[in-house]
Amino acid sequence: MKCVGVLALQGAYAEHFKIIQQCVEVYKYDIEITTVKNESELARCDALIIPGGESTSISLISQRTGIFQALVNFVNDPSKSVWGTCAGLIFLAKNVKNTPELVTTLDVLNVKVVRNAFGRQAQSFIKSCDFSSFIPNCTDFSAVFIRAPIIESILNLESENEDNNIRVLYKLDNGSIVAVSQGNRILATSFHPELAEGDIRFHNWFLTEYVL
Repeated sequence: MKCVGVLALQGAYAEHFKIIQQCVEVYKYDIEITTVKNESELARCDALIIPGGESTSISLISQRTGIFQALVNFVNDPSKSVWGTCAGLIFLAKNVKNTPELVTTLDVLNVKVVRNAFGRQAQSFIKSCDFSSFIPNCTDFSAVFIRAPIIESILNLESENEDNNIRVLYKLDNGSIVAVSQGNRILATSFHPELAEGDIRFHNWFLTEYVL
């Protein structure tokens, strides 16, 4: 049995937990789900979802609670899978362009990100996206962008280690990169698939491609 953890320090972890639970119930996966707040809970996990929320808060709380170094070790373990959404993407990134002093990241994802790239909360939006290039038959997914980051650039695109190579999964019409994978074990999205009401396709794809 695989164990999927949802980092529950701050942010939309309950929504991720609920959708993973729905995937397990619908498809009868042999998967256990747990929230993660400490090292012992993290140690049980084969995969970890880092939710959206506030990247500075997630970074600070992880340090104050003593789980930060365990998270660093986890995301660098080639046997583990990781998915960061919105703030989780920022927390994974190697380079944060604006106010980098506010966020101590896990320094694993080979990208440069721009925080709050679309402006404040009032500039949040929902876009119907065609993800069928990587998720079969997913042509109309409602991607929710809330104070979302974008990936400004890819670092070390051609690495000798294939596990470090970035694949761009999706760009918006203006060319902004909002979804990437690194190797075959790290996924990062600017948007919030957990907020696509009633739609479990993105989470199910994560489970089938990165966990099972």
